[in-house]
Amino acid sequence: MVQSINTKVDLVMNGNSHMGLTDYGKIMVGDNGFEFYDDRNVRNFIQIPWTEVNYVVVSVMFGGRWIPRFSFQTKRNGMITFSAKDPKKVLRAVRKYIEPDHIVKSLTFFQVLGRIFKGKNNKDKYLK
Repeated sequence: MVQSINTKVDLVMNGNSHMGLTDYGKIMVGDNGFEFYDDRNVRNFIQIPWTEVNYVVVSVMFGGRWIPRFSFQTKRNGMITFSAKDPKKVLRAVRKYIEPDHIVKSLTFFQVLGRIFKGKNNKDKYLK
């Protein structure tokens, strides 16, 4: 059994991890980090401490009425993407531990295309 990094759990919810193929499991938000545990394979888990998170990138559609997925941009491992049954609840729980200016909207498809054609190639190319 995997040892959790959290001592106090704020939220547990069904969710998906989009690392390669989609894995179905449980999302856990706690006082020390964000965790994902796969339902089928016990050894397949993701633990992200809050100190490791640079940004939380949220994909927003239809003026904020629908959030299909969200990602964590970490200091060492890049972007890790998740989706949840109720992503607004997950993001409200994450907001307790991540500063609000580090939770950002992702760029739209047309904004990414515009940056490609304008030649803007900055470090945070997928963030506003």
